[in-house]
Amino acid sequence: MKIATALKYVNKDIQLVEKKIKSVTKAESSMIQSASNHLLSAGGKRIRPIFVLLSSRFGSENQDKIIDVAVALELIHMASLVHDDVIDHAMLRRGKPTVNKQWDNGTAVYTGDYIFARTLELLKPFKNHRLHSVLSNTIHELCIGEIEQIRDKFNLDQNHFTYFKRIKRKTALLIESSAQMGAIASGVDSEVENLLKDYGYNIGMSYQIMDDILDFTSTEKELGKPVGSDLLSGHITLPTFYAMSEDENILKGVQAYFNEEEHPLQIEEIILKIKQSKAIEQSYEVSQRYLHRAKTALEQLPNLEPKQYLDEVAQYLGKRRF
Repeated sequence: MKIATALKYVNKDIQLVEKKIKSVTKAESSMIQSASNHLLSAGGKRIRPIFVLLSSRFGSENQDKIIDVAVALELIHMASLVHDDVIDHAMLRRGKPTVNKQWDNGTAVYTGDYIFARTLELLKPFKNHRLHSVLSNTIHELCIGEIEQIRDKFNLDQNHFTYFKRIKRKTALLIESSAQMGAIASGVDSEVENLLKDYGYNIGMSYQIMDDILDFTSTEKELGKPVGSDLLSGHITLPTFYAMSEDENILKGVQAYFNEEEHPLQIEEIILKIKQSKAIEQSYEVSQRYLHRAKTALEQLPNLEPKQYLDEVAQYLGKRRF
């Protein structure tokens, strides 16, 4: 299932989102401006703005201000990516050098901070306090997720619960908020808002688990970064959890890599063994369970045109290859 018709449905608004992103990321500092432009040039799927725009179509408020909400959610996502790359010492993002690689960590951190600040300025004119409340809670939880990821880096003393809580904060809540804030800004009733919020959360969980699967099963060209980059950076994702529980050699190999000890299995071999293990299918089944919950929420929404496009997006995200 392709996402083409859903994109066509919101294409004009997406173009406005792109234009607005370029406008609001202009900076007086030439270095921050260059770093922001570099980040924008790497592109992106604009998944979060798509959810804002589609959710807003269930309401009747002025659509012009919805663009600012869509831009705000995308800027938060962009800023979090910059900070992630600093933490992970990542060299590539979508096939291009990261901001920290192209410049340095300090420039990357301040670029991320600048983008966060522009997000807050963007929504300042909005009088609806619930928009600000959802946004501030999202940023709060996202930061906690980032801190937890740093804490758990190269740490084997964690479990599946730790993983699910982390991806909820780092990924799912931002997608949940995209759907919810689009609904709030367009004036939908509380029942529709909660269904869209539930849809967004479950799509977000499914989306991140699929990302973690693709980190092992896609090619470096498709990923725009090394295969197995999460594990290389010391992050244990769901496929690794499952693989370590099934194969003691994988467990001991990961442990040795984390502790910088010798082991017969090199990290590249471990990544290949995880890719070939049952862990991939097990993780895919969990992703599909979240996707099913998202569709259950979707089925209860009013039968308006955007509903079919939200379903299309769900199917696309659940079956994407990279």
